[in-house]
Amino acid sequence: MKKQNPPAAIPEIRPGQSIELLKELHILTRDGKLNQDSRRKLKQVYHLAQFIEPLLDGMETLVDHGAGKSYLGFILYDLYIKERASGDVIGIETRTELVEKSRELAARLGFPRMRFLACTVEDSLTSGELPATVDVVTALHACNTATDDAIRFALTRQAKHVVLVPCCQAEVAATMRARKNESLGQTPLSELWRHPIHTRELGSHLTNVLRCLLLESHGYDVTVTELVGWEHSMKNELIIASKRGAPRKNARERAEAILREFNIEELAPRFAY
Repeated sequence: MKKQNPPAAIPEIRPGQSIELLKELHILTRDGKLNQDSRRKLKQVYHLAQFIEPLLDGMETLVDHGAGKSYLGFILYDLYIKERASGDVIGIETRTELVEKSRELAARLGFPRMRFLACTVEDSLTSGELPATVDVVTALHACNTATDDAIRFALTRQAKHVVLVPCCQAEVAATMRARKNESLGQTPLSELWRHPIHTRELGSHLTNVLRCLLLESHGYDVTVTELVGWEHSMKNELIIASKRGAPRKNARERAEAILREFNIEELAPRFAY
């Protein structure tokens, strides 16, 4: 597909970016304009992409797990991968209609090394349509346990890098809530989650702490940072993990201790394996 040059009046758009893609993502209006809201959105996209770009050096396969409309995969392909001689982006999504739309868009944009699979989480772990090992796994705004599914996929496929932007997660909070009376009788620390709003907030925080420990227990170095300012989103935690060394036994032990302390040991199969 012929390379499109950005309009001179929009300096934020980089040379060679697909104008059609930016319209599809509603960053540009249909007549190619950039308003204040979309300018902020574009800035956030670039901010996330700059964290991922260093991980793409020598990359052959990036898998966007729970891809939805595959916006992240399209942006990364457009910015960093389409001009390379190699490198594939694979979107995994359970909803067939979204997969079909992504396939249509990739064909329309002329992005030949993007492909999309409609499969369940369980199927993605063993599917022969995916390479045995992958370089990068991403999961953007993956709700509830979808982030945990992406981590499990990354560990199974021996990913070199994992990039997560978790969204809402109710499982830990629900387990804490169900055993709240029992916990109140066991430890004064239960005051941290006695009130419902604290249960929700602490449950969300514990979830991401346990995710980080799980990745560390499998030999990943983990960095946690802020993706965007709090004024834009309360769900702004960015977790980046890179495989560096041997599994860390103490990370698993700490995760198990946290599960015991907060009376949620039943969640060990998800966070301490």
